[in-house]
Amino acid sequence: MAYITLNKNNFFNNLDIITNKTKSKDKIAIVLKDNAYGHGLVEVATMAKEYGITKAIVRCQVEADMVKDYFEYILVLAEIPLQSSDKIRYTINDIKTIKKFPKGTKVELKVDTLMHRNGIDMSEIEKAIELIKEQGLILEAVFTHHRSADELTSEWFTQNKNFKKVKKIVLASGLNKIRFHSANSASLMRYDNFNEDMARVGIAAYGCLLSDACDVDGFKPVLSLTAIKKSSRKVKKGNRIGYGATYEMKKDCVISSYDFGYGDGFLRSLSNNFITPNEKELIGRISMDNSSFISEEDELLIFDDANIPAKKAETISYEVLTSLKPYIKRIIK
Repeated sequence: MAYITLNKNNFFNNLDIITNKTKSKDKIAIVLKDNAYGHGLVEVATMAKEYGITKAIVRCQVEADMVKDYFEYILVLAEIPLQSSDKIRYTINDIKTIKKFPKGTKVELKVDTLMHRNGIDMSEIEKAIELIKEQGLILEAVFTHHRSADELTSEWFTQNKNFKKVKKIVLASGLNKIRFHSANSASLMRYDNFNEDMARVGIAAYGCLLSDACDVDGFKPVLSLTAIKKSSRKVKKGNRIGYGATYEMKKDCVISSYDFGYGDGFLRSLSNNFITPNEKELIGRISMDNSSFISEEDELLIFDDANIPAKKAETISYEVLTSLKPYIKRIIK
């Protein structure tokens, strides 16, 4: 079975860079949603706790329950709870859902400042605060999400201006102990003097941040993936390989099949279009449980930087990473 290696030194290196921006570990909330971007929820939580991170962001209750013993603060982005919790906070994404939250639930109000995806409209803030009070909820924070922080456009500045308006509206309502946060990885790296209460850091912590708008120097990928050889065979020039016979051998050589396919998260669009870090060529179509390479190695490093296969597949590192199945063994080194 293929396995994943997590480089703890690289992870800590990335957190050092992030801490230099936030000026405090306490302002870092590590984003662990979707199995920690494919890195392994508990594995990353373990490393984050060792580093000194006390805050985490997850997608759902199941994820929150899995890591609740690792952090002092957890924010669930996309689920309404059945009961309140001292440690776990829940996101209000729509004003119509406020009445569904149990009394006493700690909540954070998401406001749409330009992305037009989740969050209440800026015009609904005062009404939302009124409904939160009526429902007996505990409003702890107000936040938003940037849609183009990693691109060199004016939208990052526009959203920051809109969020300043949001803060004024909230503070004018008398809620002067509310926390505010908007920065994701790319947004944080654009600040010269970060002054928000928290930064929600995902892809930068995992070392795969790409951006035209901020400095990404120094970040190191945390995850590498290695596949195990299943079989080898000698093939002759002109032989065709795999389903659909899409690859024709250019010379006589030995090829091997490795136990990693699209069923495990290897994007099928990389078929006949990928070379490993050790310059082993992927040949033929990627199968559900197998991939073939011109290689005789018993263990083959498939990738150690998700941005490389992502570029070949014309997608982003997020998709490459989150496609990796949870059952693949993850080893911290």
